[in-house]
Amino acid sequence: MNREADQFVSAGVVEQLALLGPPALSRSTVDRREPVRGDEAALDRLWARGRLIDVDPAGRASVSPSGTVLTSATPHAEPRPEGAVLLGAEDEVGYWARRVTAEDGGPEWQDLRQAGALLTDTDAGLFTTAVGLLSWHDQSSFCPFCGTRTRAVRAGWTRHCDGCGQEHYPRTDPAVICLVHDGADQVVLARQPTWPPGRYSVLAGFVEMGESLESCVAREVAEEIGVPVTDIRYLGSQPWPFPRSLMVGFHAVADPAEPLIPADGEIEAAHWVSRQQVRDALADGGAAHGFALPGPASIAHRMLEAWAA
Repeated sequence: MNREADQFVSAGVVEQLALLGPPALSRSTVDRREPVRGDEAALDRLWARGRLIDVDPAGRASVSPSGTVLTSATPHAEPRPEGAVLLGAEDEVGYWARRVTAEDGGPEWQDLRQAGALLTDTDAGLFTTAVGLLSWHDQSSFCPFCGTRTRAVRAGWTRHCDGCGQEHYPRTDPAVICLVHDGADQVVLARQPTWPPGRYSVLAGFVEMGESLESCVAREVAEEIGVPVTDIRYLGSQPWPFPRSLMVGFHAVADPAEPLIPADGEIEAAHWVSRQQVRDALADGGAAHGFALPGPASIAHRMLEAWAA
């Protein structure tokens, strides 16, 4: 073990914790087809046998009650539009996404927070990729080097600047999310002031420049609730395209005798909660003992579910 990681791992025995299954938005079955993104003939074939997902500016798509994102056949008689992005292929059927206006949506349209846990493995991967990639295009119309308008190339996975020749690629911002427990039967739950009343979750924060994931966990927990942690262990990860995060999950141990000091303006309240209270909250759909847990589309829900089990 390297010296940096070793400073966060104590000699004590740590409970073995593992997620009970993949986080809802980490599931996927399609082949992303990266090698063909620059092959126009191959892209034309995938477009001709393609299915199209429409996504509105709020990141919503039409989702059936059975957990399927409703697609339409690509208008293969027409040229591929610049705004269509290739999500991948399965059985030589290309899956594409495009942005539509808010007026094109309907009452059955849902976002990933609402529908993510209900989707099939295939549809979870397609919808998550579509939301993140289209959001990146919305925010990357101009070159940060020279200010010239950019254009989408390589099936929507690159933007090219004709002014200075720079190529730009989709960004992913890593964030850590950590379940802090006492090594026994208590876990820390906290809430941000902007959340709905009663909503509590585990702690999270963005990784800073020059910082390792483990260092970020230790810093964020100390900043948000004022306690040191040890035994930082990886749990799993999940894309969270709101707009472009990757949530990297950990669990760590803190001493319940240490006072919790919520960060002013960032954490409204933080409490030690028993395992039985978390089990009760999960059993009744996420609300019990005066608090509500994160929805099942989030990795936070999966982490609490694993710890409660």
